[in-house]
Amino acid sequence: MIFIVDSGSTKCDWLAIDKNGKQLLEKQRTKGMNPAILSEKKLIKIIKTNTTINQIKNEVTHIFFYGAGCGTEKPRLLLKHVLEEFFINAEVQVKEDTYAAVYATVGSNLEPAVVCILGTGSNCSYFNGKSLEQRVKSLGYSIMDDASGNYFGRQLIRDYYFNHMPENLKVSFAEKYNMDSDFIKYHLYKQPNPNAYLANFAEFMFLNKDSDYIINLIKNGIRLFAKNMILQFKDVLPNVPVHFAGSIAYLSQHEIKEVAKEMNFTVGNFARRPIEGLINYHSRKLLKD
Repeated sequence: MIFIVDSGSTKCDWLAIDKNGKQLLEKQRTKGMNPAILSEKKLIKIIKTNTTINQIKNEVTHIFFYGAGCGTEKPRLLLKHVLEEFFINAEVQVKEDTYAAVYATVGSNLEPAVVCILGTGSNCSYFNGKSLEQRVKSLGYSIMDDASGNYFGRQLIRDYYFNHMPENLKVSFAEKYNMDSDFIKYHLYKQPNPNAYLANFAEFMFLNKDSDYIINLIKNGIRLFAKNMILQFKDVLPNVPVHFAGSIAYLSQHEIKEVAKEMNFTVGNFARRPIEGLINYHSRKLLKD
């Protein structure tokens, strides 16, 4: 049994397949397993909360884990250790989530492209056909992650409190979310995963896309992401497409295409959940091996 795992900071999808790519179980879900922000103890606890995964852990022979927070060696090795200790019969491979986005969007020929993730967090890399190149080191959600779920959540809360949000939306926002200042501060500064907490607010944008305020908010976030991240690769942009993965990107396709025209880059494919593309990639690879 092979587990293909796609993890953001908010949620983590586990898909069990055989070497032919046949799905063996219903997709399992746990909380996100980001080793850059969670301790070993918390990572173990998250896996143990899923009864099905616990019952079959000794049957698993391979784990291909793609996750947020796995782009640097120390957190990647921490998570690899946790998985190897839990799945004692499995060969474990841990890669950053950008590779999942690559395998899901570039196609079977693995053609060069700039690949972006806009989910709970955000990321951008150049895939040369074999390996990834990043030109900006991530400093995490508090000062980076432009155009991500947590970025838009933060902007919505700020606009609500600074009275920049249209009044009708402000009323709807307060009806949908607890906007008490003490409640917000408690979740931001005293609870784990404040980035995921902020990202929860982003749903509001996609429920209100008939508003000019929301459209401008989305486009301004994408412009910022393009300026700070995509345009780092302006030397290759004339020759390769820019692919996007993640829910924020998938639900903002129109706005991304408009910004792309403004900033002269070519939009390629969109993948909301990269895990489907990973099944095809790994089943082909395992059959070759």
